[in-house]
Amino acid sequence: METGLLRAGDIEVRLLWFDSLGAKSSSILVRTPDMAVLIDPGAAAMQPSYPLPAQEKAELKAKALEVISKASRKADAIIITHYHHDHYMRFDQGPFAKAVYEGKLIWAKDPNRYINKSQWKRARDFYGRMCEEMGHFRLEEVLRPPSQTDFSDPVEKLRLALNKDFGDYQAKREELLLKGRSWFQKLAKGLWARRPWIPDLELGRTRVEFVDGQEREVGHTALRFVGPFFHGVEYDRVGWVFSLVVERDGAKLLYSSDLQGPVIEDYAEWIISEDPDLLILDGPPTYLLGYMFNRTNLSRAVENICRIIRAVRADPIILDHHLLRDVRYAQRIRRVYAVARETGKAVLTAAELMGEEPMILRAASGRLK
Repeated sequence: METGLLRAGDIEVRLLWFDSLGAKSSSILVRTPDMAVLIDPGAAAMQPSYPLPAQEKAELKAKALEVISKASRKADAIIITHYHHDHYMRFDQGPFAKAVYEGKLIWAKDPNRYINKSQWKRARDFYGRMCEEMGHFRLEEVLRPPSQTDFSDPVEKLRLALNKDFGDYQAKREELLLKGRSWFQKLAKGLWARRPWIPDLELGRTRVEFVDGQEREVGHTALRFVGPFFHGVEYDRVGWVFSLVVERDGAKLLYSSDLQGPVIEDYAEWIISEDPDLLILDGPPTYLLGYMFNRTNLSRAVENICRIIRAVRADPIILDHHLLRDVRYAQRIRRVYAVARETGKAVLTAAELMGEEPMILRAASGRLK
């Protein structure tokens, strides 16, 4: 197998940059005989606790953006699953940012609904710059009244998660769900239902389409933008994402985006039902244990990943992103690797698929040279 490359039928996936290489990212280039699509063209520097000097973190981020920018020249379309800085390239990140998007079809997360306040603002900053630089008009000129004012609560559809017995944690969970429901309703009734919306955009040779829950076909290639899904646990305050399924002539790729495991049981069941040939998962953010992520949700994520490994045909399974910000990641999810051994499957980071040791391990041990 060529370094960093996965294939199933007529689907080819090149891993461009992931956290295991030393900068926050989850970027891939997908090719079929019909098209080439670049997914989540962004990168960010690692958090302060990451065991590298700030200058080296900045250099790795710059290298990641350069790799992604170079790959964008081969892409017909760009996909942005959400508006965190490690998933899309901002116009202030370098001279090549405009070239990544110019002349492309952009399929992106809806910036108007099922989005938190910070990503709402980031999306408007991003598309504002895009309108000015590519369309030579101001975003405010095309904003529209909301086209929807009633929004269903996505937690109500999570049958498996809602029926799960959390034992001693159940009372705390009910309290958190109640607070989360209030947060959701404030967003739905306030931000989404009352503030102007961004429409799909025509910017010369560039077109932007917001595609949550939609499908597209290019030749014999079908793309499904599945979601919106929570970015982690139920009512996670960091917002929503969509996942991607690409199919051609019976072969299937599933890219999870930021489901953090997945933590939510219903999302794991969906992945199992898809049974992809190629599977790229983001792991749980164990570096945030005790801060923004607790052990109950870590146990959920580990159990869900184990269920997925046992059930799907994909082999190897790529497991990377948030997980690779923690030097103890393998110990935190050791059951995942045990289940992989039991089933005879490989669970690999992007670095390992490329024949490298994950940067977090090299950095922590001083094996950088």
